[in-house]
Amino acid sequence: MTLIQMGKNAKQASRKLSVAGTDLKNKALLAIADALRKNAADVIKANAIDIENARKMGISETMIDRLRLDEKRIDAIADAVLDVIKLQDPVGEVLDDYIRPNGLNIKKVAVPMGVIGIIYESRPNVTVDAACLCLKSGNVTILRGGKEAFNSNTALSEIMRDAISSVGLPADCVQLVGDTSRESANQLMRLSGYLDVLIPRGGAGLIKAVVENSTVPVIETGTGNCHVYVDEYADIKMAADIVYNAKTSRPSVCNACESLLLHKNVAEKALPLIKERLDEKGVEIRGCERTKAILGDSVVMATDEDYATEFLDYIISVKIVDSLDEAVDHIMKYTSGHSECIVTENAENAQRFTANVDAAAVYVNASTRFTDGGEFGFGAEIGISTQKLHARGPMGLKQLTSVKYVVLGNGQIR
Repeated sequence: MTLIQMGKNAKQASRKLSVAGTDLKNKALLAIADALRKNAADVIKANAIDIENARKMGISETMIDRLRLDEKRIDAIADAVLDVIKLQDPVGEVLDDYIRPNGLNIKKVAVPMGVIGIIYESRPNVTVDAACLCLKSGNVTILRGGKEAFNSNTALSEIMRDAISSVGLPADCVQLVGDTSRESANQLMRLSGYLDVLIPRGGAGLIKAVVENSTVPVIETGTGNCHVYVDEYADIKMAADIVYNAKTSRPSVCNACESLLLHKNVAEKALPLIKERLDEKGVEIRGCERTKAILGDSVVMATDEDYATEFLDYIISVKIVDSLDEAVDHIMKYTSGHSECIVTENAENAQRFTANVDAAAVYVNASTRFTDGGEFGFGAEIGISTQKLHARGPMGLKQLTSVKYVVLGNGQIR
């Protein structure tokens, strides 16, 4: 099927889904969750093919972990679908309601965006998370996953389509692009007239390509070159715990810490303790000259490229700075605008950091790993928006709606 035909099908399905009530949408989501559990064996079988192919392509084990599905992970995906059911439906919410001097009653109402295209890489759970969030918010989705997860994505999308149609909604509320070539991605980027918005989820290269080439409005998500700055007034043990969690709990995700900054006054005391924790996971440290002077030859000399890199692996860049201002300057030079953290017991420094660091989420004394829809109370997310237009930070249901003005009169003319 051509993308043009998929776009036409999506537009047709959108007319029905956009006016579907909350009960019907929740019924579809419940059917999806049940179907995922019942068909877990088929999904795992398809996923095994993807993992075998990934190893043949030389993909790292860290990235394969993002790809892997087992019964436990499928249960977690199904549970996330049930969590979406519990969330308040934003569609139809009256955001503003007022009467003009001429008697016009103007209501600002939340409405679906329409048809959302999503281009993503590797993680097959995105197929379900994205489709279900879009469905609950009244949006039809056209999904284009990467070749690494093609078999898994196909199995998941077919399960969802069958479940959706079983409750009386169009199966085309969810469609998966069957072609994973670069050309199919380019065609999706140019599907103006059918797509209302395009959301890329993946690495910096994918996001850059979509932003530069799309004729469809784009919401940027995903890239996370996240920093933790250990201030001169930091609790050193807290800093070590935060860095260890932010770097090693799951290094392949966008909210993992990629770079560590330390004030010169605490570096000699803090670095050995932090390194001791990071050594538990075999984290490679790429640091500045002062870092190497403290920690010795185990440190690889860092380059400007290292400071700009989202490693998604057990690697961290480290720099010792002379001041909070230098830390902020370094962060603003290399940040992707995702999540940044300061560890400090000084309230003034915390305030200066949060005011001057421009990112979707800025933390004081907490791990960057909390930048997540579930942790923010949004439920499953479609991504972390690192831009400033329309939505920023974790994108849950409310961020997937637009607005419509409903104007009630009694014969007014202008």
